[in-house]
Amino acid sequence: MPVGILTLMDFVMLVHAAATLAMTGLIWFVQLVHYPLFAFVGEDAFARYEAHHQTRTTWIVAPLMLAELATAVLLVIVPPAGVSPLTARVALGLLALVWLSTAAWQVPLHRRLARGFDAPQIRTLVRSNWLRTLAWTARAALVLGGMLPL
Repeated sequence: MPVGILTLMDFVMLVHAAATLAMTGLIWFVQLVHYPLFAFVGEDAFARYEAHHQTRTTWIVAPLMLAELATAVLLVIVPPAGVSPLTARVALGLLALVWLSTAAWQVPLHRRLARGFDAPQIRTLVRSNWLRTLAWTARAALVLGGMLPL
């Protein structure tokens, strides 16, 4: 293959790595900064703040999460040379855990918070988000550790 030409699988791996690493960085920011700051928004402005948070966050995370999911599935179906099929399946399993956590905990908590400030729900949001934070961190380790030869 000539230097400078990406194959389709190279492109898939690049998109996958970029999406995974972007989401890992973002989830650590959310876990350590963004979600804890919800407690300081105040009761009067909270419902409006939460509505804006949901809308704006979706514009960032939805394309990244969908790209990551699509490429993770492709890597399991057609594992590229140098990528262990088992590692690709483990990585997809971690991503399934992220999506399950999002659907089962984070989305319902955000829906409750959209009704107004609720300190116990904010604490639950921060605590439950650790599962996604750790799962994405493990995925990043797989990407950086050689699952995807970059």
